[in-house]
Amino acid sequence: MAEPSFLTAVRESYDTVAADYVERVPPPAEMDPMSRAMLAGFAELVRMAGLGPVADLGCGPGRITAHLAGLGVSAFGVDLSPKMIELARNAYPDLRFTEGSMTALETGDDELGGILAWYSTHHTPPQWLPAVFAEFHRTLAPGGFLLWGDYVGDERLQPTRGYGRVVSYESHLLPLDRMVGLLGQAGLVVTARLEQEPGGRVNRPHACLLARKPERP
Repeated sequence: MAEPSFLTAVRESYDTVAADYVERVPPPAEMDPMSRAMLAGFAELVRMAGLGPVADLGCGPGRITAHLAGLGVSAFGVDLSPKMIELARNAYPDLRFTEGSMTALETGDDELGGILAWYSTHHTPPQWLPAVFAEFHRTLAPGGFLLWGDYVGDERLQPTRGYGRVVSYESHLLPLDRMVGLLGQAGLVVTARLEQEPGGRVNRPHACLLARKPERP
């Protein structure tokens, strides 16, 4: 089966911008306090549950994967871009990073204690999100946690440049309530939500959702 065109565009674009991304995107220590708090809370919940490792999906150069590891979580990263994975492996040789797509994870059923999808789903066309969230549900252990963070809105963006380079990906911003509904359709229960208005380095509304896969009866 041929690869969906959006995956090819994302891979090629992030291979192109990988080095510039590292220079231009601030590390976790420079995130806004609320986002850092959501990551810290997620890490604590995963540690307490003790259900398995965390997959950082769309991990880029691995900074947040390493941040989670620093919070005491067993974490590994997955990204479409070989260049991003190379940067992550070079920067954090003690952590595991693999190439892969969140549309078809190379992870067994019920293996993960947590999934982090941090500003990594907005390049996914809305019609593909049910399949992506079904993969999240499949791979999470019962009682496992998902932390999703991304831009929200009602807009399809088609930039020609990103991080100073030519890119071909698109971004699909959806209302937060729609994201909550899609997660619910996949069997994931949202337990907390944080909405933030534009400010600082972020010029669009953004949000975090904490969700959980229900435990078996």
